[in-house]
Amino acid sequence: MSAPTPPPKENLLLNLACNVVVPALILAKFSKAEWLGPKAGLLVALAFPLGYGLYDLIKRRNFNFLSALGFTSTLATGGLGLLKLAPFWFAVKEATVPTLIGLTVIISQGTKKPLVRSLLFNEQVIDVPRVETALDGRGQRDVFTRLLNNSSWLLAGSFALSAVLNFGLARYLITAMPDTPEFNEQLGQMTLWSWPVIVLPSMVIMMVALWRLLKGLERLSGLTMEEILHQPPEKKPGPPAAGGTI
Repeated sequence: MSAPTPPPKENLLLNLACNVVVPALILAKFSKAEWLGPKAGLLVALAFPLGYGLYDLIKRRNFNFLSALGFTSTLATGGLGLLKLAPFWFAVKEATVPTLIGLTVIISQGTKKPLVRSLLFNEQVIDVPRVETALDGRGQRDVFTRLLNNSSWLLAGSFALSAVLNFGLARYLITAMPDTPEFNEQLGQMTLWSWPVIVLPSMVIMMVALWRLLKGLERLSGLTMEEILHQPPEKKPGPPAAGGTI
């Protein structure tokens, strides 16, 4: 009997685009256009994380946490715009999303597919089968599990920092009511400032978590860093040119 076909690998860029970037762009830009409007814009924006989550469930037989969070975040952002709630609630929403992701990272440690595997220990960066074979051969699986749990806490810490910075930046910049020119201008300013104020500090912590994980894998598996990381496929030499020297 042949082995079951493994599910296709996930494209992380497509994942982030469908669950985060495209819905945010639709809500921020296109939903303000007369031909679309806020209500239709919200429905179109929600369709991307919902559609990608269903596609991932069918193709890879996997529940996509980012799709669920993207759907929740998009619904909250669009709902706040439609309800025209006070700016304070926009700041709460900005802090809620990274908080939910951080909690998901921690809670998923007790499941068969911890989220840290998708974000750090994934097959697009690490040669997972080779590493796991080496860990089993050296009897280091339990130690590796503890290393992965520690990485989960660091990763959750990066999202906790993001939540605090998101709330503070939103409270400082967003003072106008939604669905006004002032609100749109302030939202654009927040998007601009979010990179140096929020994204960079969070990325530093995530890189530290990844580096600690890689160095731990190097120590536990006995593999070199080059053997742990996926290497680009070698190019096969082409046929010799006709008339070349022998």
